[in-house]
Amino acid sequence: MGRAGAIFDHAVNALFAFSGVLLAFATLSVALGIVSRYFFARPIAWSTEISEYILLYIAFLVGAWVLRHEEHVKMDIVITLFPPKAQSVINFITSLISSIVCLIITFFGARVTWDLYKSKAFTYTILELPKFIFTSVIFLGGLLLFIQFIRRTYGFWGTSNKSKNELKV
Repeated sequence: MGRAGAIFDHAVNALFAFSGVLLAFATLSVALGIVSRYFFARPIAWSTEISEYILLYIAFLVGAWVLRHEEHVKMDIVITLFPPKAQSVINFITSLISSIVCLIITFFGARVTWDLYKSKAFTYTILELPKFIFTSVIFLGGLLLFIQFIRRTYGFWGTSNKSKNELKV
């Protein structure tokens, strides 16, 4: 997994940085919209809509980065009571299940994105953007999370096997 893993990590880091830029843009556009509305009586109609889309993108673009760094919310109050080998097995099972869920999300995200692209569906909002733009990030984020969960599952598999070997010695 050496070179492929490094390329994947660079891509995830780039998407994380891009999400930071998107967040800064959303913050500035909302602030500008507020100033424009209250001081000049000229609201910027697209600022709220763009901010909504950006929040969707950020959630899906940073998911794999958050998982890789183990910065996600964990309910580990019970799992910490188990011995390390049992913790590895539980983490392996939950990571495997999560990877399957992400694969399902990726599959349906791709399918819906393709259907929306073919049908040329647009949003009925101020910007009237193609709908596939929004579902494509669900596909991308699901794929990145699937890959990261597979890597995590593999890591816990190695840890649980290592624990078994250490117990035999």
